[in-house]
Amino acid sequence: MEQKVTLEMIQDAREALKGVAELTPMVTSSRLGKNLFIKSENLQKTGSFKIRGAYNKIRQLTPEEASHGVIACSAGNHAQGVALSATKLGIKSVICMPEGAPILKVEATRAYGAEVVLVPGIYDDAAREAERLSKEKGYVFAHPFNDPYVIAGQGTIGLDILDQIPDVDQIIVPIGGGGLISGVAVAVKSMRPNVKVIGVQAATVPSMFVSRRNGEITTVKDGPTIADGIHVLTPGDLTFDIVSKYVDDIVTVTEDEIAAAIVALLEGPKTVAEGAGATTVAAYLFNKVDTSLKTVALVSGGNVDITTLSRIITKGLQKTGRIVQLSTKLVDKAGNLAQLLQVVADNGANVLDIQHEREDAKTEVNSCVVTLTLETRDPAHILKIREDMTKRGYRLLN
Repeated sequence: MEQKVTLEMIQDAREALKGVAELTPMVTSSRLGKNLFIKSENLQKTGSFKIRGAYNKIRQLTPEEASHGVIACSAGNHAQGVALSATKLGIKSVICMPEGAPILKVEATRAYGAEVVLVPGIYDDAAREAERLSKEKGYVFAHPFNDPYVIAGQGTIGLDILDQIPDVDQIIVPIGGGGLISGVAVAVKSMRPNVKVIGVQAATVPSMFVSRRNGEITTVKDGPTIADGIHVLTPGDLTFDIVSKYVDDIVTVTEDEIAAAIVALLEGPKTVAEGAGATTVAAYLFNKVDTSLKTVALVSGGNVDITTLSRIITKGLQKTGRIVQLSTKLVDKAGNLAQLLQVVADNGANVLDIQHEREDAKTEVNSCVVTLTLETRDPAHILKIREDMTKRGYRLLN
């Protein structure tokens, strides 16, 4: 597909978004890295960058198109962007969302004025239903990423970054379908071609990563990810062409790395990021990119479901050696558990939980399995505890 997004379109979108989208701040944290700047689109209206592209698309509608209303498909953030933009412009909006979308995002979309249709399956299923309803009801389809006006709206972030950090060397951007990185890359490469633009995907659903490697659009197998905002199995043709032309590299991050980045953002700059938004910081923290360069990590959204946040935090703490579970056998007699806990106390770890199983297939009649959940400082601290337990005769089972 011929590339249809220009710097002029992005500059025009920026003018149109004045008073609609916020100029979100740049945040630094020495705990994350001296060369790292966070572009905080989690503080954007609706909690993500998506209002930029959604508003820019919907404002282009003719009076005839606007009279029919607009429909979109989304895991949540594009939904909210379309809903608020349509409501601001006095246009009816219908949003198809995967039925597994976070409740927070579903309810927020309704609150912004949209009619929500929950569709069984994942994003791709919601997309098919939205296209069907568009044809049946005459709604204008607002694609979340494969649309030049949407891409141009997202590209305004690239202009913001160049204004806020003029000497930036590298910008890291999350990739789902590719609309955000396409807009940012066109803006940045048009003005500062030497600035690197690096994309990052969840390793479980790396559709653009695989497509770029294969040299053609490729649909990947579905997989679980806490980065629901970039859970897209097939990139768009327009976004694939732009990414192929302008993006310097694409890397992937694991679920544990994303969780660890969410924790690091909470503890460092006190930033709440959803999984998709934290992928960029994960890429930096786990050395998937060159950390010697002056880097902006685009945290694209903060709409994390509060009911899953505690589980994500636990996973992140485990990844960084802040929580560990250790199991060992004990002869079941008075005082033995206290002696084991003394080893933990001597090492300065904090006991969060103890599980004591007497009847277990792995244990002898006079033994039990004790599993300790400990709060620790880092992986080296865990190693020291394990070594001390072994020295004192405890055989670790994990």
